[in-house]
Amino acid sequence: MTVLHLADEGEAADLAAFLARLLHYDRGAAVRLQVAGTALAVFGRPPSFEVLAIRAARLAKPYEDGLDVGLDITVSAGELLETVDESAATLTVPGAVTGPPWAGVLPPRGGWRPEPGLPAPDALRTMVAAAVAEFRSRTRELPPESRTRAELDRIGREIWTRTVGDTGLPVRAVHAAQSLGFLRPAQTAQTAHTSGSLSGQTSGEAPLALVSSGPWLRLRTPYGSIAVRRAGLGTLDVSVR
Repeated sequence: MTVLHLADEGEAADLAAFLARLLHYDRGAAVRLQVAGTALAVFGRPPSFEVLAIRAARLAKPYEDGLDVGLDITVSAGELLETVDESAATLTVPGAVTGPPWAGVLPPRGGWRPEPGLPAPDALRTMVAAAVAEFRSRTRELPPESRTRAELDRIGREIWTRTVGDTGLPVRAVHAAQSLGFLRPAQTAQTAHTSGSLSGQTSGEAPLALVSSGPWLRLRTPYGSIAVRRAGLGTLDVSVR
């Protein structure tokens, strides 16, 4: 078994919280892990939001397993969470699973450029709260015979596919960031996880930013990123690489 030593207990706790949130939306969730040097990137896709969530973590020492100096594997999120030891700041990589289609299409590691027009964090949180309140209000107003899954989904799509101003970023991406704990108020530079070249983040970057690369838009925060393809992720007809 491969054991990864995280930089500290805080890294382990935050990673465990991220995995638990993913499992809240999908008990059978899978995650793709990529490790190079002291950077760990964990990719997941909560189905309710149709976005790609990326959580970066720092390792205490560079990854090395024999001749392998990198790791790229798709595993069960639940099995991975069970191995996280917060007090020891370690996790054990479980056996590989057959990856879902999204795991074969990840955002690029480089080539990201800033996009203008992203509101401040408080404004984004207010936007999500207003959207949630609108969804609840509109669904409560439906007569019982019209409160079908199809109608609820239609209202949800109408609300969550709206864009944040002129940025092109769907509101559902901001909702996902809020729900996964990425949009919480910033703390100190030591607790804000902006390291990790695999996740497309480097230290010293702005705490909150919207960036793009090719067809991808990415909401980047100190605690993780939410990425969406401009045409939407949806069901991807691709094979896992």
